[in-house]
Amino acid sequence: MASIKDVGKFFIFVVGGLVAIIVGSFMIRGTMHMWDNPEDASEEKKD
Repeated sequence: MASIKDVGKFFIFVVGGLVAIIVGSFMIRGTMHMWDNPEDASEEKKD
């Protein structure tokens, strides 16, 4: 039974890590858009 619990903990650890990486990437992407200057964004849209 102990081995099953250990496998379950490892599986939760891996899934939690993947979720943290995905959420972190979205947060970083959001902050990168916040840091963009409105002038630069408008110039990129014109091109």
